[in-house]
Amino acid sequence: MIPRTAAACLHAALAALGRRDRTVPAAAAMLAAAGAGVIASTLALQQHAPQPPLTAANAAAPPQQPASAALAGEPGSSAPPLDYAAPTRIQIPAIKVNAAIIPIGLHEDGSLQAPVLGPDYDKAAWYTGSAAPGQAGTAVIEGHLDSARSGPSVFYRLGAARPGDVITIIRADHHDATYRVDTVRRYPKSAFPTDTVYRDTDIPTLRLITCAGHFDADTHHYTDNTVVSATLTSSRGS
Repeated sequence: MIPRTAAACLHAALAALGRRDRTVPAAAAMLAAAGAGVIASTLALQQHAPQPPLTAANAAAPPQQPASAALAGEPGSSAPPLDYAAPTRIQIPAIKVNAAIIPIGLHEDGSLQAPVLGPDYDKAAWYTGSAAPGQAGTAVIEGHLDSARSGPSVFYRLGAARPGDVITIIRADHHDATYRVDTVRRYPKSAFPTDTVYRDTDIPTLRLITCAGHFDADTHHYTDNTVVSATLTSSRGS
């Protein structure tokens, strides 16, 4: 099931997510703020957060192609898929990310859960309705950019990632899934390419998502999203 709304300021819409063994609704949904005023007054912080140039998802695609085709063209995986196992930690040495991962699901109203203020706020969050990292399909991990109370959060430097950077996901079965970054893009939330970002894949792929752009003090939302797309290259473990 695809969330209708989400209690996190992470991205603008959620659609076409899921492995082939699931029925994927066509509807997309807006994501809401993590809580009243949680990331208000963070404009000064956001001005210093690294982020890639803005990509207009509907500008570069040829007329015959969907607007979301900008992320297509991922290279093939050089590693076979792993069996299911929940992720427990994410490491991205190039941008100094080393954080625990918590699972998130849906609220009763169909909205996507998110780390709330407290001990889990600065952890990455794996959406359990997506593939597990290492499995064939699209694994989705989200994280907060910052908060007014604590400053930079887990994915504050996500926009500084570059193609070729290594992402390691430690799993509960003690197998590490290692991905290589393919693309780092920033999209306006009003033109978020949901079908491409969340589409199912034949090979193990990973999407990391956080807020970007500038903080709108009137709406209490960021204007854009950073999306990192990566492909599994190897796995190791006992």
